[in-house]
Amino acid sequence: MLSPVLAADFRDTAGRFAGGLLILDNGPVLQNQGDGNATFHHRNATLLSVVEVEAPDVLTSKDLDRRLSDALKRLRLPSGLLQRVAGVRSRRNWRSDGDVRTGTVEAGRRALSAAGIEPAEVSMMINTSVTREHLEPSVAVGVHHELGLPSSAMNFDITNACLGFVNAMTLASSLIDAGQARYVLIVNGEDARKVQDATVERINSLEQSLSREDFMSEFASLTLGCGAAAAVIGPADAHPEGHRIIGGVTRAATQHHELCVGDHRGMFTDARGLLDGGLDLVMDAWEDAKAHFDWQQMDSYVTHQVSQLHTSSIIKAAKLDKKKVPVTYPELGNVGPASLPITLAREAASLISGSRVLCMGVGSGLNTAMVELQW
Repeated sequence: MLSPVLAADFRDTAGRFAGGLLILDNGPVLQNQGDGNATFHHRNATLLSVVEVEAPDVLTSKDLDRRLSDALKRLRLPSGLLQRVAGVRSRRNWRSDGDVRTGTVEAGRRALSAAGIEPAEVSMMINTSVTREHLEPSVAVGVHHELGLPSSAMNFDITNACLGFVNAMTLASSLIDAGQARYVLIVNGEDARKVQDATVERINSLEQSLSREDFMSEFASLTLGCGAAAAVIGPADAHPEGHRIIGGVTRAATQHHELCVGDHRGMFTDARGLLDGGLDLVMDAWEDAKAHFDWQQMDSYVTHQVSQLHTSSIIKAAKLDKKKVPVTYPELGNVGPASLPITLAREAASLISGSRVLCMGVGSGLNTAMVELQW
């Protein structure tokens, strides 16, 4: 939140305070609260398209069971844990290292085409991928180049675990509200193959030193999948056919930043701690949002796709209608930040004008964000 001094400066130069709200001229309305919660309402942002690119190869959980059969026998663990515990039957994989870039660029092209926007019209491109082959330059620059975007189009990465795509939607909407951007392209591409292979190799190599606790700390790595997604956000006043971005809420619980730590060599997770901490965080944000939004009766709740247990826990805690919560994790696994937009892209076919959609994301760290759309 803004400090009192900065808030005063901001009021004098760019906006005004009214009823506890910081109102930016021609921009979003931000709730000024001291409890660490941020609530925001957008004025002129609309979702023009959201698309996915599916990775070509299917890797089933039965395939992984076969690769881990010796370790499962040593630990006296049954096969089928990924299906029964996580609800993940399969996931998709790219065929080679360069495919994730190709898929990300293709997603961007499809999103622009679906929105009816030319590359030259893009004023900003945000990449939200966790996957990256190098620390610099950004992933965004290569995608920007291959899409043929203009030099005037600002481009950069947002990395915030599985929450990056939702964060980018909020940033894009705020900049459009403020008149600093017109069309924003958001892209994401994830490649879990290196993590999958490293996890299988490590589990199999530990032999007698491997414990059940060791296995379960790497269990989440085996649920990861590959894929790409993209979206275009633009000004609502120029696109009445778009899907209005109404606003949302964000909240952080960064005391849990060590519960899930990963890189190309593996992802190590305190599964119970992550579930409990994440659920508490989501429900704190859910309760705080009630003062500003009516989210109990939405037409669809599009959540980040972690597992069967995480999804059912949120449904139960928030008292949601299970039929209104579409899932893609059974066949795609957890595709990181791409999971939510992929699920939204698939859900779009069943939405009609006026449908209310709540995007609910949570990412390791922990952070959560919820954004309401009106179809």
